[in-house]
Amino acid sequence: MTTQTVVLEDIRATYGTGERRLVALDGVSVAFERGTFSAVMGPSGSGKSTLLHCAAGLDRPSSGSVTIDDVSLGGLTEDQLTRLRRDRIGFVFQSFNLVSSLTAEQNVALPARLAGRRPAPGAVAAALAEVGLADRLRHRPSELSGGEQQRVAMARALISRPAVVFADEPTGALDSVTSRHILDLLRRLVDEHHQTVVMVTHDPVAAARADRVVFLSDGRIADDVRGPLAPEQIAARTAHLVEKSC
Repeated sequence: MTTQTVVLEDIRATYGTGERRLVALDGVSVAFERGTFSAVMGPSGSGKSTLLHCAAGLDRPSSGSVTIDDVSLGGLTEDQLTRLRRDRIGFVFQSFNLVSSLTAEQNVALPARLAGRRPAPGAVAAALAEVGLADRLRHRPSELSGGEQQRVAMARALISRPAVVFADEPTGALDSVTSRHILDLLRRLVDEHHQTVVMVTHDPVAAARADRVVFLSDGRIADDVRGPLAPEQIAARTAHLVEKSC
């Protein structure tokens, strides 16, 4: 088994034809190592969300290859892709995507239930305890704060112990204090549980919590920086990319 959880090689993603043809990703190659926290940033339209969707098997690239946990996605059927996403990939979105009529524990158990499986005894409670919601098992989304709803979504993403968690603007709908708590949790999952996290964000403060920041511009990797970066450095680099793309 390699040390790389996610590998994208020469990924191209195009939409439309002729004058309407849009190149969202233009030959992107990047790998994300196990047990690391990576942020993906760039101006609007740079290809951030497309990169995440291709990496997670939500969209198929026009060309190139994607490998997750040593499994190549290219040859998988839609059913096989669905099973891979269910078993080996966790998702956290800005909009939480919780079912309003279900309790926190029912939301966390839902992916397994839809797959015809029953979570292991105690697994749902343990997942909610991991994100600090041991006393909110039977609360519905309307009875939870935004930050608590996002933590339920994180517990749902983590219950299968996935190879990678893809987070798409996970703090975008939260205030600064709640955002910090969510980022603290993601950071702890990486540091204490060796979880691999790939996060798309527009927020330099969020990106500064990562081990690495991959900058995209016009569908290509413009920079790939490892090591601690201050939010001000990230903001300046992003502003420079915005100026270049105008």
